[in-house]
Amino acid sequence: MRCICTGLLVFALASQMADATLSKTDTKKTASKIPEEKTHHSDKTVQDRGLVVTDLKAKDIILEHKSYCAKKAKDRYFLGDVLGYITPWNSHGYDIAKIFGNKFTTISPVWLQVKRKGKEKFQILGLHDVDQGWMKDVKKNAKNIKIVPRVLFEGWTYQDFESVFGSEDEIEELSSTMIQVAKSENFDGFVVEVWSQLGNQKRTGLIHLLTHLSEALHQARFQLILVIPPAVMPGTNQLGMFTKKEFDQLAPIVDSFSLMTYDYSAPQRPGPNSPLPWMRACVQMLDPESKWRSKILLGLNFYGMDYSALGASGEPVIGNRYIDILKEYKPKLIWDEQIAEHYFEYKKSKGGKHAAFYPTLKSIQLRLELAKELGTGIAIWELGQGLDYFYDLL
Repeated sequence: MRCICTGLLVFALASQMADATLSKTDTKKTASKIPEEKTHHSDKTVQDRGLVVTDLKAKDIILEHKSYCAKKAKDRYFLGDVLGYITPWNSHGYDIAKIFGNKFTTISPVWLQVKRKGKEKFQILGLHDVDQGWMKDVKKNAKNIKIVPRVLFEGWTYQDFESVFGSEDEIEELSSTMIQVAKSENFDGFVVEVWSQLGNQKRTGLIHLLTHLSEALHQARFQLILVIPPAVMPGTNQLGMFTKKEFDQLAPIVDSFSLMTYDYSAPQRPGPNSPLPWMRACVQMLDPESKWRSKILLGLNFYGMDYSALGASGEPVIGNRYIDILKEYKPKLIWDEQIAEHYFEYKKSKGGKHAAFYPTLKSIQLRLELAKELGTGIAIWELGQGLDYFYDLL
């Protein structure tokens, strides 16, 4: 597989960029040109409004981002499985799940942690975040949707894992604890995030645990979705922590794989969130013969990253912050054809040069087309971080 290069000079600022210090006259002009922002819904989808373009302007994003098509909020355009994550700290995601529930097959609230309290003793924490009223509302609006909270194996030591891997009684008790919670809380299963915790160690033990856990959940008519890291390490041609070998062993057993095809770049090497060629490679490396593609949920980020040249730092950007940056700096958006993402550069008066990467309608549409071509579903991290008009595309 060829090396994936972005070809971006992230912090090369355009020579015409305005000085950050404004005169009084400039300030008045700026104040009088506050970008317009629609607050009402539209009768047409973003596709019909001609908004899914590479030649994108900041003022158009600001104007349209809240204006989704309410008439078609229940219509599906992407027919594969769609998993949407929701986090308590971005509560707008709860509303998105109710409004656009029919566009999703599965919703995964990030609520739960499983703790090992001693020999054959397990406890599920985070149940205080469970909102039964919201769950009922979501299922009322979308009859076939499944709610499968994410579970983290929080605070587990290496010894905890070894003890569980080596004992059928431990695995049985863990499975029983999770099933009891699923029944009492009206869940449809769990999204399990554990694979990355042990690095490349104890793969056999993890597969053994996940096999038994999945079988127990299935027997009780619950689902198990496994979160997996990218099959190709970002910025390299090296295999990731989860390879075709593990995929082949677990594909017949779990219901789906939530593939983390995002976070490609980092403050030390700023750049795109998720280059399209890399996403394709991650799927093809796991399942070159397309045997289990429908079980792969291609990860889509609905957040972005804002990188600063000072100290090689960066921070996540969610929808409302992204709009604020566009309003304040009015940057020119640049489309990179190879990675299929928009980005822009701007300069803070005291913070120096910045480059920001955030999803756009065009970048999302191309990833949906890739998922359709590859025969996969999608998993969105996460619903509270995106812009409302993104969901017209699903």
